[in-house]
Amino acid sequence: MLADPVTWFAGLPSRVANARVKISRILGVDEEDLVFVANASAGASAVFDSFLGKEPVNVLVTNHGYGAVSMGARRLAELTGGSFNVVSIPISFKQAEIQESVLTACDQYSPTILVIDQITSATAEYFPAEEICVEARKRGIFTLVDGAHAPGILANPVCREADYWIGNFHKFACAPPGCAVLVARAGKERLYPVIDSWGTDLSFPQRFDHTGTMDVTSWLVAPIAWDYISREIGWSEIYRYSKNIADYGESRLREVLDPEGRFEGVGSPVSCMRILPLPEPLGRTRIEADSLRIPFIEKVQIALSFTSFDGVGYLRFSTHAYTCKDDFDHLVSAGIPVLQQWAQAVHDN
Repeated sequence: MLADPVTWFAGLPSRVANARVKISRILGVDEEDLVFVANASAGASAVFDSFLGKEPVNVLVTNHGYGAVSMGARRLAELTGGSFNVVSIPISFKQAEIQESVLTACDQYSPTILVIDQITSATAEYFPAEEICVEARKRGIFTLVDGAHAPGILANPVCREADYWIGNFHKFACAPPGCAVLVARAGKERLYPVIDSWGTDLSFPQRFDHTGTMDVTSWLVAPIAWDYISREIGWSEIYRYSKNIADYGESRLREVLDPEGRFEGVGSPVSCMRILPLPEPLGRTRIEADSLRIPFIEKVQIALSFTSFDGVGYLRFSTHAYTCKDDFDHLVSAGIPVLQQWAQAVHDN
């Protein structure tokens, strides 16, 4: 790209289109329904922008929604003079209870569009997105399913009942950063990239293949990364191993973080993403939780996600082919004592 940028960018749209077709086949969707985007949030922004001019747009999200996506949804409502409502779903709810809560809110607020997570970020829960989308369609409600974590975790990640589905390939699917897809079954004529380029006058999905001088190398190698893991390890083996090692990790961490078994766990857990409560009072807000990440890495060289939900801080871990039992043993022996020391220091102050 840098050695010969003129040649690189002149032929880039056709190479993006080729990679797009390969990814659509991997996901089992029509190649005319899928486009690349920089990340799931960019896909959500493209969907929200497609609703501008349809004032008012009433939007419904849940309290488990990813912050950036929920903020974009709120902005859509504000710009169009619509309503913005949040469904509160307890962390302990099972799938049937989640579905009932969301659909009850749909009947109450009559949203134009419902934004629902497939796998939640802050709470590592699996939501019944397919079933919710089916019922939402019966009510005339558009649906955007945030499947940011789904590729590489779920064997069939695309929510096929959704009007719009977004998923990251730079997470568990192992593509380089900046690679996600948007799958649309509705309103494609109104979907445009968040940055206009020379493909603007083309139809969907071709107009998304044109990205100007953006470095979209990650889009080109996404199918290569997927196929490499499929060939060398096998995705079914990844799914099996990741769940088993996550079970081990959760068991080890419960021994030190929740020895009395007070935390019942989430109602609908994910195979390779889990949460456990942090030592109180750490991470009670998003800002407090985020502030733990870098100091923790610098202190013990362990990368973890720290999240906050309903005023409680959580440790969130995920597993993949590279995760081993020694990683959790090290976390228990070296990492958790640091968190406990920090919590005690907060208490003392």
